[in-house]
Amino acid sequence: MTNAPPPIRVVLAVTGASGAAIPLAIATRLAAARVETHLVVTRAGERTLAHECGPDALARLEALVAHRHAVDDIGAAIASGSFATAGMIVAPCSMRVVGAIAACLADDLVVRAADVHLKERRPLVLMARETPLHLGHLRAMTAVTEYGAIVCPPVPAFYRRPVSVEEMIDHLAARAVDCLRLPGLARLPEWTGDGAAP
Repeated sequence: MTNAPPPIRVVLAVTGASGAAIPLAIATRLAAARVETHLVVTRAGERTLAHECGPDALARLEALVAHRHAVDDIGAAIASGSFATAGMIVAPCSMRVVGAIAACLADDLVVRAADVHLKERRPLVLMARETPLHLGHLRAMTAVTEYGAIVCPPVPAFYRRPVSVEEMIDHLAARAVDCLRLPGLARLPEWTGDGAAP
């Protein structure tokens, strides 16, 4: 009889900010690494997925994950600190969600799961998406950072000389996953200095 290692679990939340292709790339990367991904999508996130990635985008995303939880299911497994995960990514993360996390307003499953990750001292990566930023946005991002979250805006790495939007999206997804420091997952190549090939 063998004792199988526990699964590596990650929570992936999708909100209504622009950048709906990013969670698809994140889910693809996690699925390739055999990570047990738990998905929660807000209603605005569903709308943005359909608008930016096509009417079948949500179905494609669901096919990449192990479980999808309803956004209003506060009793879901990921709402409890006893449910072990390696971290959570909110991609893209609307300023409404950043503000709700900052105010500890666990009024839906996205914010509750994020709050759980903070209280359990697990990695929480927020791909905050808004521009330009006003003082309220900045203060909310400062607050969640002080609580322990990682604010990781989806900013393209132009030094890598991307040749397509897809390449930029894949790099953004890889950066977000790298923030979780998952064991056994290949990380992005290191920068070796000026003049090196990107």
